[in-house]
Amino acid sequence: MKDLDNLLPLKPEGKGSKKIQNRGKSFGYQILGFGSGGGVSAFAADFLVVAGGGAGGDYNSGGGAGAGGFRTSAGTSGGGGSAECSLTLNSGITYTVTVGPGGAAQTSGCLSSVAGSDITTVSSAGGGRGGWSGCGNGQPGGSGGAPNGCGTACQGYGGGVGGSIPNRYPQGGGGGASEEGADGAGTTGGKGGDGVSSSISGCAVTYGGGGGGSTYAHWQCGPGTPGAGGAGGGGAGNSGQATAGTANTGGGGGGGERQGTPTNAGGLGGSGIVFLKYPNTMAATIAPGTNTIGCAPGGNKVATFTVTGTLAVS
Repeated sequence: MKDLDNLLPLKPEGKGSKKIQNRGKSFGYQILGFGSGGGVSAFAADFLVVAGGGAGGDYNSGGGAGAGGFRTSAGTSGGGGSAECSLTLNSGITYTVTVGPGGAAQTSGCLSSVAGSDITTVSSAGGGRGGWSGCGNGQPGGSGGAPNGCGTACQGYGGGVGGSIPNRYPQGGGGGASEEGADGAGTTGGKGGDGVSSSISGCAVTYGGGGGGSTYAHWQCGPGTPGAGGAGGGGAGNSGQATAGTANTGGGGGGGERQGTPTNAGGLGGSGIVFLKYPNTMAATIAPGTNTIGCAPGGNKVATFTVTGTLAVS
């Protein structure tokens, strides 16, 4: 069995890190064992684990939040990482799948994971919350919040930095799974970093977009131009109320204009999502009913977790 150790956040180095830790590639499904009755007792399963995105900052120009960490064995991982090894699941085991919620006001997102008594837990880090102009950096996470929050190796990138135009303070965008958040400049907030596309569900969908940065709407200067959210559920920044990250994408929330007023707050983070794809010859049940098992190309099934639950393999 391959060891899938959790990946630790990198220490802050500028805006974020682009270090790549190469992981072993999965070379398709392989039957690994047979029970005494002739049934398959162990099999390979591909995974996609996306954590919850962080919430955007909201004090005199808030930074965009980082997206939730993106790890997969079925394609390219976040942060420039390669595909990881697939999981080996066994009959008679119930696996716990945690889907991390997005960050509430001024908090980072929560981790998503797949765990079982026979495997090393696969865990993605929650997205870093956004900071704000002159008062605090964004937090590190799967992808980092702006300004200056670092991403995690093979999960996501860091957040952008803010500009210094007096009375405007354009803030940077949060990091995404495929790129750093853009810097704020002039009177325009930075765009959130884009996420990564995955076809594990049978359709190509992008997850892990960072939140856009905001600009401070000074009474003498009027509003600036907020940054757009990154592709993959990132919320837009605003000179006022920001947009939340999209649910079940791990998108980071956009930066808001000002703390303490609901109409000017940072956007909340989008919740994460987890997929497990395995051969359709295997029998499994999923709980709770909010989660689903469906067909996938190539004679496979895919379990989709939008909330925390379990997969029992029989």
